[in-house]
Amino acid sequence: MTTRFGARFPARPGRAAASLAVAAAAAVLVCSTAGLDARQAVERRLYVSVVDEKGVPVTDLAVKDFVVREDGAIREVLRAGRATDPMQIAVLIDDTQAATAMILEERRALQAFVKALHEGNEMALLTFGERPGILVDYTVTLPALMAGVDKVFARPGSGSYLLETIMETTTGIQKREAKRPVIVAITTEGEEFSNDYHVTVVEALQRSRAQFHAIVRSLGDGSQASDANRNRTFVLADGTQTTGGRREFVLADTALTPKLEELANELKNQYLLVYARPQTLIPPTKLEVSVRRQGLTVRAATRADIR
Repeated sequence: MTTRFGARFPARPGRAAASLAVAAAAAVLVCSTAGLDARQAVERRLYVSVVDEKGVPVTDLAVKDFVVREDGAIREVLRAGRATDPMQIAVLIDDTQAATAMILEERRALQAFVKALHEGNEMALLTFGERPGILVDYTVTLPALMAGVDKVFARPGSGSYLLETIMETTTGIQKREAKRPVIVAITTEGEEFSNDYHVTVVEALQRSRAQFHAIVRSLGDGSQASDANRNRTFVLADGTQTTGGRREFVLADTALTPKLEELANELKNQYLLVYARPQTLIPPTKLEVSVRRQGLTVRAATRADIR
């Protein structure tokens, strides 16, 4: 303290003290801004499959291994672990005339798939020959599902209404408010009779938040000329790719069982990925998920504005 004309005045702080004060104020401002950003960020959940070149699930990945981008901007991955939430799985079964030769193998494949996934997951069995039909509504009961599989027969003179059945299935999923919906279609390349446009069907799949998977028995007869068949082809391609599903073609009926067993194993070993998105006035639309490890295939939804 100094005294001037009998009054006491505090000593003027030195430059070092002033610099410390400025630095402290700046640190408080940065912390406050960071806290505001953290409060404004929202968590987004995403189910992701990662398989190696043989189609075997890769199960040892951690947060540091994943890269998430929205409209090209990298997002912070908060958590990554095995997905344990129960699935709601709708299996769409081809019982058209074109599927006659593969019905026995289709039943064997369905039995293996149901046994692999029924425990802890609700499953429904639907058919799409002649018209959409429900064999078994959503249940976890194995005997009921197996009994439904036994009722799969080809319908003489029937054609495919796969796209119409997908539309009805997505509507049901939304009404049920399913948390982790999955749609699996087992189909031939027989004649399609649905009147639904492929863009409408793909958008319905995206809105339902269901992962769409398709196992296609290729007939090799070149019957893809009609508009309905072309719409189905686009749905099988775009619907699987944009929802994080897989599309597999098989050339022999006996390949159905191993392909469905492979899919069941993939679904049981998916990751639940949680990442942070800053609050923005215009939400992002494009979502990309990748991993830093080379040689792996990643399947995840590609629409950021859906989830």
